[in-house]
Amino acid sequence: MGARCSKFSLCWWPSHIRSNRHDSSDVDEKDSLPGFIEYSLDQLRAATSGFSPDSIVSEHGEKAPNVVYRGKLEDDRWVAVKRFNKLAWPDSRQFLEEAQAVGQLRHMRLANLIGCCCQGEERLLVAEFMPNETLSKHLFHWENQPMKWAMRLRVALYLAQALEYCSSKGRVLYHDLNAYRILFDQDANPRLSCFGLMKNSRDGKSYSTNLAFTPPEYLRTGRVTAESVVYSFGTLLLDLLSGKHIPPSHALDLIKSKNFLMLMDSCLEGHFSNDDGTDLVRLASRCLQYEPRERPNAKSLVTALAPLQKETGAPSYVLMSIPQVSSSSKQTVPLTPLGEASYRRDLTAIHEILEKVGYKDDEGVANELSFQMWTNQLQETLNSKKQGDAAFRAKDLSTAIDCYTQFIDGGTMISPTVYARRCLCYLMNEMPQEALGDAMQAQSVSPDWPTAFYLQAAALFSLGMDDDARESLTDGASMEAKKHRN
Repeated sequence: MGARCSKFSLCWWPSHIRSNRHDSSDVDEKDSLPGFIEYSLDQLRAATSGFSPDSIVSEHGEKAPNVVYRGKLEDDRWVAVKRFNKLAWPDSRQFLEEAQAVGQLRHMRLANLIGCCCQGEERLLVAEFMPNETLSKHLFHWENQPMKWAMRLRVALYLAQALEYCSSKGRVLYHDLNAYRILFDQDANPRLSCFGLMKNSRDGKSYSTNLAFTPPEYLRTGRVTAESVVYSFGTLLLDLLSGKHIPPSHALDLIKSKNFLMLMDSCLEGHFSNDDGTDLVRLASRCLQYEPRERPNAKSLVTALAPLQKETGAPSYVLMSIPQVSSSSKQTVPLTPLGEASYRRDLTAIHEILEKVGYKDDEGVANELSFQMWTNQLQETLNSKKQGDAAFRAKDLSTAIDCYTQFIDGGTMISPTVYARRCLCYLMNEMPQEALGDAMQAQSVSPDWPTAFYLQAAALFSLGMDDDARESLTDGASMEAKKHRN
C-alpha cells in the first residue's frame, strides 16, 4: 500500500483530570466562565452559520416551537443557542430580567447560562455547550452497553447537588425536569440544563403533555412548586433504576407490593447489591408521595445519595466509555456525527453518512490521464466504480469490494472516497486490518480529509487499539474544527 499510519500529534487524555468531587454542592464556577453577556443577533447568526439546519441539536414540536443550535463564538467557545418562537416572550423586559437572573448562577453541576439576545422579535438564550448528549440518549437509546450502576448513582447525586445549589440561590423552581434536561459535558459529567430555570417562558406548558408523569398538585393548580420539582426528581430516579420511562403510579404499585426487582433494569443484574437497589427505590418512593409536604427537599436528597456512591475515584468518561476530544487548551472539540459513529463503531450510521456525502470530497484530487488511457481504460474503470457504488448502496459487500478493487488496481484514477467505501465494506465484513490499510491510503491521497481519520479510528477500535483510535478521532475532529473556522 505504501501509506504509513499518521503520527498522532494531539494527546487524547488531558494531563490533569478534574477529580469527581461529591462534596461540591457549594462550589461555584465564577472563575472559569465569563459574566452574563447580551449578544447581538448578528453574533449569534454568525456563530450558528446563519441558524443552519446542520447546527440544530434539538427542537420541539408545534406547541413549543423552539430550537437549540450548536454554535461557535468569535473567541472559539462552543455554545448552545436556544431560539424561541417569535410569539414567545412578548415582554422583552421580562425576558431580559429572567435571563439575567438565571445568568447569575454559576456552578459545575449546571450547563450555565452565559448570555442572551433580545432584538426585535427575537428571543435567544446562550448556554455552555455540552458535547456528550443527554441522559435520555445514554439511558434509553444506548447501543454498545447500558449505563453502569455507579454512573447512574452519580447522575442522581450530581442532579441533586444542582437542585440544592439553585435552591440556595433562590431558584427553587425547575420546569419539566426530565432525562432530556440532563446533559453530559466534555468530561462526561452530568449537568442540569439551565433552560428549565426560566419561568413564564411561554414556550409551552411547564410539564410535558404526558399526564402520567406530571406532579399531581400541578394537575390541580397549574403551578410549579419546589415539591413538584422533587416529584420529577423521583421520576428520574425511576428512569435510572429501570432503564425505562415507567409511570410513577405503576412503580408505586410495585413498591407497595415489595416487588422491587421488577423495577430494576435487567441489564444491570449482578452489578449492584440488593441493599443499594432498595435504598434508591425507597428514596424514589419518598419523592413520589402524593402529598407534597411528605417529600424530601433538595438538601435531603444530597444527604441520602452521597453515601450510596460507587467507584468514586473513576472519572465519568471512563464509567461512560466516552472519549475526550481535547486540545492543549481547555476548549473541547465536539465530535461530528461521523466522528461519533466511528467512535461507537456504528457501521450502519457510517454507511448512511458516506452514501449521503457521495464523492464531493474527491474534488481537487489530481487525475492525469493520457489520451491512450482515456480511450482504452477509462470507461472500464468508471464502470467498475459504478458497479461498486450500486453494490455499496445495496450493502452487497463482497461485490462492492471486488468492483472497488478493480477500480483501484486499474490505476487510471485516484479516489479517496473509493478507499473510504471499501474500508467500510471491509469493516462490515469483519476485516479490520484491511480496513485500516484503506483508511490510511485515503489519508495518503487526501492528508487533510477528516473522514480518513475517522475511519482509521473505527478500524483501530475494531483491532483493540483504543488509544491510537482515540488519537485518530482527535485529529479528525481538529481538522473539521479548523475547516469550520476557515
